[in-house]
Amino acid sequence: MKFLKLFFITLLLTGLISCSSVKLTSLPDISNEELITSYRILKDEIYGTDKEQKLDIYISNNSKKLKDKNFTIIFLHGGGYYLSDKTKEEKYIQPYLKKGLNVVNVNYRLKRGIPLATEDLTNVINYLKTKNDAYKLNLDKIVLTGFSAGGHIASNVGVGANNSDYPYPLNTGVKISAIINFSGPVDGLDVVEKVFVDNEMQLFKDVGNALFPSINGYTPKDTLVKFEPITFFDKNDPSFFLWHGGQDDQIPPTTFTKFVGELNIDKNRNFVLFVPNGKHDPTAKELKEAYEQIFTFLDRIK
Repeated sequence: MKFLKLFFITLLLTGLISCSSVKLTSLPDISNEELITSYRILKDEIYGTDKEQKLDIYISNNSKKLKDKNFTIIFLHGGGYYLSDKTKEEKYIQPYLKKGLNVVNVNYRLKRGIPLATEDLTNVINYLKTKNDAYKLNLDKIVLTGFSAGGHIASNVGVGANNSDYPYPLNTGVKISAIINFSGPVDGLDVVEKVFVDNEMQLFKDVGNALFPSINGYTPKDTLVKFEPITFFDKNDPSFFLWHGGQDDQIPPTTFTKFVGELNIDKNRNFVLFVPNGKHDPTAKELKEAYEQIFTFLDRIK
């Protein structure tokens, strides 16, 4: 009888544990019609004094039902720190919205260099913490993500937040659970800078020269390393998902090699999706396949 009693208690506890967890991979996508009624959308919320410091917040009516998968997604667009805005790459946030997650879509200061743009992500997170009585986001489970320059910013802040030498500290009471980087630089910023500065196209030259606009010529390495995620990466950082293409003509694949080696030391926490024929911007098919892996990746995070 004692054995049977223990057996049924174990079954009950197992059932309770399984009920407390949700798998994003198992959730059906919300239809476009349901999206309209499932979200409260706040456009162009102001998080700083500059006209470019604005963000959109998609607040899900059902996020609490996601339980331990109630992540707050913060996304940053690409554009070489020089152009584009939060409305141009909404394809990257749609998969999260279709799972019922809260999403913050961010604009940051352009044409004024990597340091100011990076600082803006810290400004965003600190702003959300200050205003969270109104927004009611889960800031204990933040996922930082972005494409290209946005992926670079997300990676810098995500791996730097727990390092005392990092120049842009976060407020207490927030926790970054994961970083998801599409084609954003992680190492070799000197190589990336030369790809743009030495390019024959004027737009590319302008982008390269605006990465650190206060510096004439190529940026010194001791400045660049402060904005290379590999500099601050350690075993205590959030779980990291990296997508990059073997045919990327903007961020050379060789600049990912060392960082990928670091990620692969712990494949239980980190995931690298290398697409040999992939270019800088994922195709629709590549993006769909990536998000299948991303939700599996997020399901592993406790």
